[in-house]
Amino acid sequence: MRKPWIVGMTGAVLAGLLLGACGDPESAPDQAPPSAAAPEPSSTTRQRAATGSPGDDGGTGGTGTGTGTTKPAPGVLYLGDSLATENQTVLGDLLKDDLDARYTSAPYSGTTLCDYLEGTADRSLVPPRDKAAALVRRLRPDYVVLQFWGNAWDYTPCMDGVTYGKARAEYFRRYTAAAEQLTDQIANAGGEHRPTIVWVLQGPDPMTPDRVRRVNALYTKQARASGDLVADAGKAVSPAADRYTWAQYLPCTAYEREHDGYCTQPGRGRTALHHDEDYLHFCLAPTTSKPRPCPVRSPGVTRMAREITRAIADARTDRP
Repeated sequence: MRKPWIVGMTGAVLAGLLLGACGDPESAPDQAPPSAAAPEPSSTTRQRAATGSPGDDGGTGGTGTGTGTTKPAPGVLYLGDSLATENQTVLGDLLKDDLDARYTSAPYSGTTLCDYLEGTADRSLVPPRDKAAALVRRLRPDYVVLQFWGNAWDYTPCMDGVTYGKARAEYFRRYTAAAEQLTDQIANAGGEHRPTIVWVLQGPDPMTPDRVRRVNALYTKQARASGDLVADAGKAVSPAADRYTWAQYLPCTAYEREHDGYCTQPGRGRTALHHDEDYLHFCLAPTTSKPRPCPVRSPGVTRMAREITRAIADARTDRP
């Protein structure tokens, strides 16, 4: 999760702090941020967003991907780290508005794939009741959306201190193994009603750009191997000319120009994706010590949530 803004830091040190529990620069912080030690409990997001939140204008506008079919409403389970924590309300509103989805979110800030594996209860930030397989058995979802930046700080216990900066090859080996194992556990938990996994591809990493490129390639390879899906949400928050170049501002989309509050600098034709004090997350509200869904309209959050919703809607169109 995001670290508090600290005045007087150099740019490099500050960026490392801002990436906090959701990044992996060359060195990790001495300890986990307070929010990672006590993540949010599992929650089912059925209510509309509160007044002033991203969905208070009658939803987030929809993806424009309605199929017009009479298929049963899908069940969607959303798991992930601090990016998922801030996205969860907006994504829930979109899935319900566009697909009438039965939606449950259970993200935990600071986590990585292995935290959601059963068998890691003694060294995991996710309690047994909210492991991916346990939730699949209980909720019987049609889709399990996985959004993980690629955390590998020392406070992510199941990674055993392996980080991208210190042990790059081992980091990717363990991440690949966890992706395969998590896929198997979700599939086995679903049984005859095996849910489709949606791997969310990440946006540019300003500190270690090649890391996210390789993490996304890993997700894509795993999805192809198991017949699952990818949702390239990261592309929606990247410059059109360069998928892996970080940018704080991008040109406003047609949707953002048409909806108040989403094109943050209309006179310049651009919108903010990141708060001035956070290079990684996409919520434009100031940092808080406790993880929370983003409480304000934030174009980056909405762009990613729309791409996830689109991927599920398109899959439902393509499949009988």
